[in-house]
Amino acid sequence: MKILIKIILSYFLISLNIFALSAESKNENILKIGVLAPFSGEFKDLGESILYSVNLAIQDIGDNSIKVYPKDSGSNKKKILKSCEEFRDEGIKVIIGPVDSKFINQLNNFNDLVFLSLSNIDSNFKNNVIMTGINLESQLLAIKKFIEKNKTKKTIIMYPNNYYAKYVEKNVNLVNFKNKRLFKYSTDPKNLTSQIEKLTNYKQRKINLESRIKKLEKSDTNQDLRELNLLKQKHTLGNVNFDSVVIIDFGSGLKSVLTSLAYTDVLGKDVLIVAANQWFDATILNESSIKNFYFPSVDLKNYNKFRDKFYKHYNYKPSEITILSYDSVGLIYYLWKKNVKINSVKDFNIKKQIKGKVGNFQILDNKVIQKLKIYKLEENKFIKNSL
Repeated sequence: MKILIKIILSYFLISLNIFALSAESKNENILKIGVLAPFSGEFKDLGESILYSVNLAIQDIGDNSIKVYPKDSGSNKKKILKSCEEFRDEGIKVIIGPVDSKFINQLNNFNDLVFLSLSNIDSNFKNNVIMTGINLESQLLAIKKFIEKNKTKKTIIMYPNNYYAKYVEKNVNLVNFKNKRLFKYSTDPKNLTSQIEKLTNYKQRKINLESRIKKLEKSDTNQDLRELNLLKQKHTLGNVNFDSVVIIDFGSGLKSVLTSLAYTDVLGKDVLIVAANQWFDATILNESSIKNFYFPSVDLKNYNKFRDKFYKHYNYKPSEITILSYDSVGLIYYLWKKNVKINSVKDFNIKKQIKGKVGNFQILDNKVIQKLKIYKLEENKFIKNSL
């Protein structure tokens, strides 16, 4: 199957270039879109998925005037620079990619080109780069709105002490949560549990429980016996001094935090738990300690439809990021049909909301903000929140 997919991709790359050259030779009015993705190296499978996603978008638009020019970004600076020089020489102005934000600075040498990067590292335009990924500012805006609707009074914003800590703090300050407290935790699970014990006053609440159980064990009244049976199912006694938690983490880090919160008896029924950076990670459903929590994300219905359609065409499920390349094609085409001549990133500032596969988004004042929906993990299912 892998060999077959590689043959299809090679044929697809050749066909795209033949169609593009044929259209240019006839002097047709065409929309040229470059695709800068890793078609070689460690992430070549991702590059293939991105190109296939672009092809799906073109099929759905159904306009033969769109021509795609794919070039390999590989995984190093030299390949990216070479590909960008070729884009410039071929008169291709707008490029979808690159994927990795670490190469963004290399694009400053090509200020006459416009890049729609699939990175989510920033909501703001960076010179000649628009980052179309699901950025943290958009997630925090959705979370803040959700928390305010639930009328919580004190929020703990938790995030790992790593390379991205300052980036998280910057975005949290932009969104301006009310009555918040920042809590930066260790990426070492052993230290993490100890830190969350202090945050939740776990030891004192544990002592409270043990003392109450000892007292009730001396009683034989029905009321005390009922209370005793209930307390023996708990880890602690007493409330924590916050009523909502925002966890800015993902994957194993998110699972570790949720597990530690459950261990310290901080549960979804008592505290509103919200996570960022979530793409409907099905593996989290297997975590027995995690009963329910909320998170902002793209439209699940559209997301599943896209993945199913991709599977039908290419016989495998794509990574999450590929849906962004699909929407990028639609955005570029929308401007082209509006007769917008794209000379810089500023030409992408659109006052109205755009409807994409990820959901609605808006580009205004050199910033991309996605209108994300809130979902809940409940009874091993992802459920759209009605609030």
